[in-house]
Amino acid sequence: MAGDLEPAPILTEIMERAERAGVPVRMTPRLDSLARTEASQGVVAKADPLPVAIDDELLADPAAFIVAVDGVTDPRNLGAILRSAEGAGVTGLLLPRRRSVHVTPAVTKAAAGAVERIPIALVPGIPSTLDRARRAGVWTIGLDERGETDLFDLELGPEPVLLLVGSEGRGLSRLARERCDLIVRIPMLGHLESLNVAAAATLACYEIARRRPRRVTGGSTSSH
Repeated sequence: MAGDLEPAPILTEIMERAERAGVPVRMTPRLDSLARTEASQGVVAKADPLPVAIDDELLADPAAFIVAVDGVTDPRNLGAILRSAEGAGVTGLLLPRRRSVHVTPAVTKAAAGAVERIPIALVPGIPSTLDRARRAGVWTIGLDERGETDLFDLELGPEPVLLLVGSEGRGLSRLARERCDLIVRIPMLGHLESLNVAAAATLACYEIARRRPRRVTGGSTSSH
C-alpha cells in the first residue's frame, strides 16, 4: 500500500482480509513503479502469473461457451468484454498472439476480477482456430453489423458454442467471417450503424446465454 493513504474503511477491510489469509501487507513510497498504471488507487497486490489456458482443452468441453476476440486493441474494451463474459457464464476466451491487446494492468482493472475467473488461451490465428472449433463440434457464431441473421432470432441447440467478435475499426476479418457457421447482427433502431465492440459483445454474450438449453452456472440458471 502507499504510505501516504488516508484511513478508510475499504483499506481496513483489505488489511483484515490479508491478515486472515496470511498475506503480508507492506507500506511503500514506490507504489506507482510497482503498479505500472497511473490509477492504482493506492493498493497493489503481487500474485502468481495468470495460468495460460490450452485452447484445444477449451474447445473439447462439451458445455463450452467460448468468446474469441479478433483484433481488439483497446485494453478497456478487452477488459469490459471479459467482465461481461464472466457474468454470462463464458467458459473460456481466445486471443490471437498478434495484433491484439493481451492482459495488461489496464485490462485487469477494467475486467474487475474476470481475468482470474475466465481461462484465457493465446492462439496463432483466429481463422485456423475456427477451423479447429468446427472439427471439434463447436458451433461458431460471428458478430457483425452485416450479418444475415438477427441476434434476437438466434436458435441454439445443446452443442458447444463460440462467439467471435471483431476489432474496433474493421470488425471481423474476411477469413474469420468465411469460417463462421453463422453471422449475426444486432438490430440498430436509431441512426447509428453499430455499437462499441464491448457493448456489442455484452449483448451477444447474454443473448446466447439466455437461448442456450438450461444450465446451472455459478448458482444461477439460464433458459432457452
